Parts: sequence; C-alpha cells; structure tokens
Amino acid sequence: MQKTKLELTWIGKENRPKLEPRILVEDKDRSHHAPFRADKDGFDNRLIFGDNLLALRAIEQEFAGKIKCIFLDPPYNTGSAFEHYDDGIEHSLWLSLMRDRLDVLHRLLREDGAIWISIDDNEMPYLRVLLDEIFGRSNFVAVVCWQKKYGAKSDSKFLSESHEYVLCYAKDKNHVALNRMPRTAEQDARYKNQDNDPRGPWTSGDLLRNEVRDYAIYPITGPSGRKHLPPKGTSWRFTKEKFAELVVEKRIWFGEDGNNVPRLKRFLNEVAETVPATTWWEHKDVGHNDEAKKESKVLFGDDLFGTPKPERLMQRILLLGSNPGDWVLDSFAGSGTTGAVAQKMGRRWIMVELGEHCHTHIIPRLKKVIDGKDPGGITEAVGWNGGGGFRYYRLAPSLLEKDQFGNWVISKKYDAVMLAEAICKLEGFVYRPSDTLYWEHGRSTEKDFIYVTTQTLSRDELERLSDEVGEDRTLLVMCGAFRVKDPDEFPNLTVKKIPKAVLARCEWGHDDYSLEIKNLPLKVEDEPSPAPAPKPRSKTERREEALLFDLSGVEGDAS
Repeated sequence: MQKTKLELTWIGKENRPKLEPRILVEDKDRSHHAPFRADKDGFDNRLIFGDNLLALRAIEQEFAGKIKCIFLDPPYNTGSAFEHYDDGIEHSLWLSLMRDRLDVLHRLLREDGAIWISIDDNEMPYLRVLLDEIFGRSNFVAVVCWQKKYGAKSDSKFLSESHEYVLCYAKDKNHVALNRMPRTAEQDARYKNQDNDPRGPWTSGDLLRNEVRDYAIYPITGPSGRKHLPPKGTSWRFTKEKFAELVVEKRIWFGEDGNNVPRLKRFLNEVAETVPATTWWEHKDVGHNDEAKKESKVLFGDDLFGTPKPERLMQRILLLGSNPGDWVLDSFAGSGTTGAVAQKMGRRWIMVELGEHCHTHIIPRLKKVIDGKDPGGITEAVGWNGGGGFRYYRLAPSLLEKDQFGNWVISKKYDAVMLAEAICKLEGFVYRPSDTLYWEHGRSTEKDFIYVTTQTLSRDELERLSDEVGEDRTLLVMCGAFRVKDPDEFPNLTVKKIPKAVLARCEWGHDDYSLEIKNLPLKVEDEPSPAPAPKPRSKTERREEALLFDLSGVEGDAS
C-alpha cells in the first residue's frame, strides 16, 4: 500500500518560486570591525541587505548543513500595520511564503541543529503543522510559552493575552542535543542544613511511588515511635532492606521532632550543576515586551522599532541551542537583537533584513556592540567589553535583464568577476579563480572546471583550450557565442552560450519575495522548480543539454 501522511493544504500551495541563486556584493563602507583582535572574536559575521528568501538561496551553497541554531521572528499575520512591516497577509499567502523559507532553512541546518520560531496564537497551530511537514513530526522538540507581559491589559475584550510561543524543531532529533541551564541561586537556596549534616545543604524528596508493589509495602517506625504505612494505592520507593541502609547512612529525614512522614535527603553537592530548561519561560527570567522597548529606547532614542524582542529571551535560546563559535542565523533580523546577542555570546551570526531599518537601526546597534558602547541588555551579565566585527553585503541584481527589444541579456551591472561568480553558482561550481590559468574560474571536483566569458570563441581558441585542459580534466565553457560546427570534437570541453543556456533556470528580474502584500508575486502556473542547490552535471548531461539549446555556432549569436 502507498504510504500517506498528514499535511496542511491551502490555496496556491502547489506554486513554488524558481529562485535565482544570487551572489552577494560586500559594501566595505558599511562593514565594521573593532580596532583590536582577541583570540575568540568573531569577524566573519554577515549582515545581508535584501529579500530574505533570495538571501537564503544566495548562501545555501556555502552554508548548507552548517548552521547550528536558527531563530525566526516573522511577521505574525495579525492584520496589524506595523511601522517597519506590512503584517496583514491572508493565511494561504503567509503559509506559502513561510513554507518557501523553511524549505531552504531546513537545508541550511546542521544535523545536530535546531530551529526556534517566535509566533503568536493567530498562526501557531498552522505553523506547527507546516513544520511537521517540512521537518518531520518526529523532530518536534517543544512549544515554549514566553510570558511577554507581566500584567493584565484592562481594555481586553475577552482574556488578556500574556504570552507568545517559541516553537522548536530539530533537524534530526537523534542527533540534536540541547544545552542545559545553569543552576540559579534561587534553586540552590532551596537546600538547607536543618540537622547540621557534615555533607552540607540538602533538601528532601517524597519516598512514595504512585503504584502498588507488594514488596515495598511495610511499616516504618520513626524516632518518635510513630509508625508510617504508605497510603492506599501507593508503596515505598525502596525495599525494606534498602530503606534500612538509607537509615544507617542518615539519608532519611523524619522532621525536627522525628514525628513526620519519612523523606529522602538529597544533598546539593550531589546534584548536577545544570538543569533542563522548562517550556514555561517567565518574564523575570527572559524579559518582557516593556523591557525590550526600554532596551530599544536606549539604543535608538525615540525612533523605536515596533516589535523588538528582549536580549534575555535571545540569550536563553542561544544558550540552549548553540555553543561559542557556532553559526546562528536570523533571516527576519528586525532591530538586530539576534546578531547583537550572538556577538556578545561569542557565536558567529548571519542576519538578513530588507527594510531600511537595516541601516537606521541594525548597523548603528551592531557598531555600538562591537565598539563596547552598548551597556544594556545582557552586556553586564556576560561581561561583554566589545570586539569582533561584521561584513555588510547586499544582494546583487538579477543576472539577466531585458534590453530595449524585450530580449534577455546579461545585466550591465555585472562586471567580469561578478559574472563568473554568478555563473559558477548557477552551474553548481565553487567560485575559485586561479591565479595562473585564465580559464579556471571555479571547480566542482579536482578535475572538473568552469570558464566564463562573454566573448565569441573561434575554433582555434577552443582547440587551444582543449589542449591546455588535457585529457585528464574536463572544462565547462560558458561563452557569449562560438564558431565551430561540431563542439563534440573536443571531448574534454562542454560549450554553452550565455544567457541562452540559463534562461529557463530561474525567475529573472524578480527582486522581492517579501511578506508585504504589495510585493507578492502574481499567481503563475509554472511547474514547481526543484528546491535544492544545483549540482554540477556530468559530461554526458552537459552535451545533451547543449543540444537542446541549438548550439549551431552561428557567428555573432550571443543570445
């Protein structure tokens, strides 16, 4: 029988964007680093300006399987209009756009990584089913309730909302291992030493189990002479013999007057220094909305970000889900809390943001953190004094644009270096230009290379290329045009014309897949494109594809 599975369906679910794998262009004027370097400082952090779906696709080739912890704080689809986000999106569109991002994020996660998503009641149930479908229901870890408010809202029509959720899913639950929380002074304060036991402070635990085991039902006589029997439906946790040993070891507590029901002593020096986190996160431990707004006011003055998260909340997530040096990703960067906290905690980070607050809020905030001029948030708690840096990138424009006649041509904004890098990414090659070989722009294996040029190559030039490449290597030649009747006469070369060879690959010229209604794409009936990053094609596959594109060698044909 064919296996079936539960899944969420919605209008337009079958439509998937054919994403162009863009390259990233660094703007060094906006990058920033500390004037000094310490051993553990992170300088390779990345802030990417642009549509977050295209940005995720842009980093997929480099970071697939490398991100330890992903945090998302997406627009909640509440119908409210925020200053920095147009947040009112019909359910099906919201689900489609979240699905497209989660697909890529799943591939970016390490096998032992986890994704954490902040969400409220409006979409939480739907998002959880969507995550079940993408990550697998067996990889569900927890739904955390975060107490975002500490008081009731007096003008609430029904119940005053006090919490939001943080959903956690593992890439593979068999491999993920979340960190534990350090013990708090409050937890240690529960341990006392009422009898001056030389083993130190202790607390007592119940000696009963809520089931009947005949061998563990017997009378216990306390120091006062009072006899104790387990209540009906219960039994002692230990056999009579084991209980006698515990009495000798002075691990049984009958109360100060020796008349209480016996309890087991547990000593502070015997318990673990860490405890597992619970699914209820109180505002006193991880902050609340007002705290986040106060942090924002200190950083930005009156130009507050509408929906910030407190740094202590992000600290809890990064503490549980990552270790120093791990890569952390946030593709809805907002005011930059994830990057700021990750920097202070010694994690490497990537953030993506399309809004102009990337420049008005995130960059100034990160500069303060790096320069040691951000005294708020978790700075004092983690002993942060500044350091490290980040590199600012913007998404390159679409590789292809239409000319005055409506034909697709290579964008005029691309120089030779950008073109070579973009074609490498499209063809699944790692861009790694050689210092000595002009025709080696990238490689897929130790013996398979790619050469990118807009020139028209003659037969003599191709023959010379073939000779230089040699019999033990292969070369994919992407050129504007070529003059040769039969390219198969060069068995170690595969020759294709650009842009013709890549026209059907992507949605060219589409710059914005953001969660704003005005930027949503019109419904199209194209077949869904495969999501994973392209893999280098074999020699045979390249030749078959080349024939499909009619590489007849017509002189001057650069289509």
